[in-house]
Amino acid sequence: MGNVDYEYGNEEAVHTHHHLQHHQVEVPPRQPFFKSLKYSLKETFFPDDPLRQFKNQPPLKRFILGVQYFLPIFEWGPRYTFQFFKADLISGITIASLAIPQGISYAKLANLPPILGLYSSFVPPLIYAMMGSSRDLAVGTVAVASLLTASMLGDEVSAKDNPTLYLHLAFTATFFAGVFQASLGLLRLGFIVDFLSHATIVGLMAGAATVVCLQQLKGILGLDHFTHATDVVSVMRSVFSQTHEWRWESGVLGCCFLFFLLVTRYFSKKRPKFFWISAMAPLTSVILGTLVVYLTHAEKHGVQVIGDLKKGLNPPSIADLVFTGPYMSTALKTGIVTGIIALAEGIAVGRSFAMFKNYHIDGNKEMIAIGTMNIVGSCTSCYLTTAVGNIDTSGIGMLEETKKILDRRDLKIKGDYQNPEEKSTLYKLEENTRQCEAGERLNGSIRNLGVGIDIRDYIVGGVGYPLLPWLVTPHKSDSLAASALL
Repeated sequence: MGNVDYEYGNEEAVHTHHHLQHHQVEVPPRQPFFKSLKYSLKETFFPDDPLRQFKNQPPLKRFILGVQYFLPIFEWGPRYTFQFFKADLISGITIASLAIPQGISYAKLANLPPILGLYSSFVPPLIYAMMGSSRDLAVGTVAVASLLTASMLGDEVSAKDNPTLYLHLAFTATFFAGVFQASLGLLRLGFIVDFLSHATIVGLMAGAATVVCLQQLKGILGLDHFTHATDVVSVMRSVFSQTHEWRWESGVLGCCFLFFLLVTRYFSKKRPKFFWISAMAPLTSVILGTLVVYLTHAEKHGVQVIGDLKKGLNPPSIADLVFTGPYMSTALKTGIVTGIIALAEGIAVGRSFAMFKNYHIDGNKEMIAIGTMNIVGSCTSCYLTTAVGNIDTSGIGMLEETKKILDRRDLKIKGDYQNPEEKSTLYKLEENTRQCEAGERLNGSIRNLGVGIDIRDYIVGGVGYPLLPWLVTPHKSDSLAASALL
């Protein structure tokens, strides 16, 4: 309205002009500088006002709320049921089968003793279970942090020539990373992570995957000498300049197990009900590889083996932390850099899973939880860990939970309409279930089955309420274009 391309009569134009003037909004009065600054700081650091729940509460209630804020286990613990325990037990066993080979391999990637990978998969998850706010994240070592630890510490201290000092610096870097992460949460600086764009994180993960693959060439080819550089050119030059060190035995063994992992993953994607085959494949590879090496004495034929792993729980390492000397600055720098990367990855993935399952996680509380578990971990022979959410860990946990829910006769799914719990009861048919593909939506129109049950048409694609990518639902046919739920 009011565009010069429109033609109005004089009276209508005057009336329109007065009408617009009548609805003009006045500019608010200018606020004092310090009042505006106080409001801006409050909106930045306390957008959710965490102290609101403490107002007008008796001292005992405030204490209880404070404990529940920092230790959410006391909030959801009383509501925990035996059904949840059974689902968590299955998920825990499945994820533990992945944590064993993953922890060992990532510790080797960081040039640390393999046992540290197992230690780091024990204590930190216990801390996060009490303090974390995400239901679906697993906790453990990650490739990016392991690579950064090896690169930054390796520039100052050789893990081969001085393994004791290198190990102590790794613990110290983990301690500084935890202090830095927890401080960000206590100071309500969770918004800083929002400045890391999705493209940045994806690029970082893709680059890390490439570097990890290149580093595995040393083990697959059985090389005794390998470059400390991580770029493609340096690694390829190192590999092809030492062809005389190549061990065909290591190559054959490594390629066979790599082929086994790829085949099981492909089979599980084609047959979703056999998802557990892919989940158990890494641990199966470790067991089979151990048997092959033991029965054939492969270490005598050029195959590198890990050797004996110490038994027992995490030994204390608080006395190994280095707070003085010329290398403390190296540990501090390594801790801050790896802490930021690990924190960004953990919170970003946690928010993704929270969006899929329609619940909220507090970024500041996540920072405190991740930081605390690294502080405690550094004192119990663990190196840097974070909350991880790849398909092999958290995704499998979510799938296990969903399958457990499906063992009931009905499944309630939230759609993009009011009162979803009342209008989306889907009856489970054992012979007609399949695994949804990522990106599918439950966004069709509501139909009545004629027996008092309303369902929602199932359409692939479109724009609707996002469901879990691993959600198992009844369907009408085997085609991805199935248009309705039964």
